[in-house]
Amino acid sequence: MNAYDRASWEERWSVALRAHGDRLALLPANDHLTEGAAGLAPGRALDAGCGHGAETRWLAARGWRVTAVDFAATALAEARAMADGLGPDVAGRIDWVEADLASWAPPPGAYDLVLSLFVHVAASVGEMVRRLAAGVAPGGTLLLAGHLPVDPSTGEPTRAAGQVQVSVDEALAALDPDRWEILIAENRPRPAAGTGADAVIRARRLP
Repeated sequence: MNAYDRASWEERWSVALRAHGDRLALLPANDHLTEGAAGLAPGRALDAGCGHGAETRWLAARGWRVTAVDFAATALAEARAMADGLGPDVAGRIDWVEADLASWAPPPGAYDLVLSLFVHVAASVGEMVRRLAAGVAPGGTLLLAGHLPVDPSTGEPTRAAGQVQVSVDEALAALDPDRWEILIAENRPRPAAGTGADAVIRARRLP
């Protein structure tokens, strides 16, 4: 079994939810999203690799219509249950999709916001970035973040060691500068000391 294939993530989510389900339910949406989307008018959003759904619920609670995609059925079931607990006004704005981001593609130009946070990339980072970016409507926003496998301040492995996640260089190489305005492209230290840094990319698709 591959350490990061669908079966392994199902097992990881099952263990995490059994051991820490109450704590996971209380986790807020990631700061990269809450900062990056704070000034955007609600529209249609894609949460690619939604996990337990904290970002999806944050968006839906603020009026976004969200397509939430993940290949871990265990995580999706928990995410759906937590959204249902917030009532029909929130839950009714979310479409849950069980699919593998290694091949799944969004409808072209369908979303005002496409986000993908801390997703392990099974193949080419650049190919996945281009595939997800194709789902952004003109004037819309692409928001990506990846946990760096090595802490740039210490040289020590992070919790993402062994994974392939989005990097600044690979994301920028995948985005055509004639079609994208790059708003943020930087490695940001994580708030907790010793936990490494995140590659953060925010871009606007030009009209």
